[in-house]
Amino acid sequence: MTDTPRKIIPLADLRYASRIPAVPARLTEPTGLLSDTLGRPLRDLRISVTDRCNFRCNYCMPSEIFDKDYAFLPQSSLLSFEEITRLAKIFVAHGVEKIRLTGGEPLLRKNLEVLIGMLAKLHTPEGKPLDITLTTNGSLLARKAQSLKDAGLQRVTVSLDALDDAIFRGMNDVDFPVSDVLRGIEVAQQVGLAPIKINMVVKRGTNDSQILPLARHFRHSGAVLRFIEFMDVGATNGWRMDEVMPSRQVVERLHAEFPLAAIDPNYSGETAERWRYVDGGGEIGVISSVTQAFCGKCNRARLSTEGKLFLCLFASQGHDLRALLRGNLADEQISAAIGPIWQARSDRYSEIRAALPPDASPAGGAKRIEMSYIGG
Repeated sequence: MTDTPRKIIPLADLRYASRIPAVPARLTEPTGLLSDTLGRPLRDLRISVTDRCNFRCNYCMPSEIFDKDYAFLPQSSLLSFEEITRLAKIFVAHGVEKIRLTGGEPLLRKNLEVLIGMLAKLHTPEGKPLDITLTTNGSLLARKAQSLKDAGLQRVTVSLDALDDAIFRGMNDVDFPVSDVLRGIEVAQQVGLAPIKINMVVKRGTNDSQILPLARHFRHSGAVLRFIEFMDVGATNGWRMDEVMPSRQVVERLHAEFPLAAIDPNYSGETAERWRYVDGGGEIGVISSVTQAFCGKCNRARLSTEGKLFLCLFASQGHDLRALLRGNLADEQISAAIGPIWQARSDRYSEIRAALPPDASPAGGAKRIEMSYIGG
């Protein structure tokens, strides 16, 4: 007996709830002055270009969940470079000034330089070029840095959770050597993708011993080292409050060896609290989304790799912009649909969490998006 072929319908892109935005009957021109219910403007768009990554960091893509059988998004579900650029242009008209490409690991997306070149041609209504950046684990950075720079990328942020090779290999869980990431950072600096930011997610008892070694390594290098509190993003990273090292303790540990002085933010809505070394060795930053929520100034929207718009890193539901793109709608219609989404935004997950008992969740049991799906 011959088995009858079965049609397999991929369901991976249905893993998060989403709604198709309504197009208003009356179309309004974008003014670049969108604000949400809390008066927060739209300035920063983070675009995930892939849900895949070659690392299995336990705070983001633990290997017991993201194994060989995990159903990643099929290629047909991903937004094309033309679709991404089209949406980016619409968002820029609404006030976006900065675009950050994320993943997964964005450098796994084939021909990413082409997309960067397309985005680099966009300008704000005032004629200013966009600030185009990228966050990477650094594994492919050495070989791609020059082509990324040539395409129009301005800066990179590199995730680096330890300087000690054994700790680093253990955290990325694929036995990747730290020396290759350090080489990528070096090459990126050489080609001018600067100032480079280095992000360290601090987990108490796992890699907090690496705070000072990383500080010593990057002092006087021109790179800005930033320490991020271990966050409760998604549902697969086994987040526990007792593994969070508050940023104030990180600053205290650093200050004991390298005296620090607080400095003003670079711009309104910056996530990192900035500190400079008193001896002129550069600066560090701390991102305290668990212990010192900064929701009140959040001006970021996030676009998933298959075109769902999320208004918060901790969101449980998105808005399906891909359906609009592939529904033969004009840019003016899509723009008019996006505006009310931001205007209705009231997200402030971290502020609400801070006011609740330790074992309570602001999400009320809803399934939050995973870090690997939406980027940081």
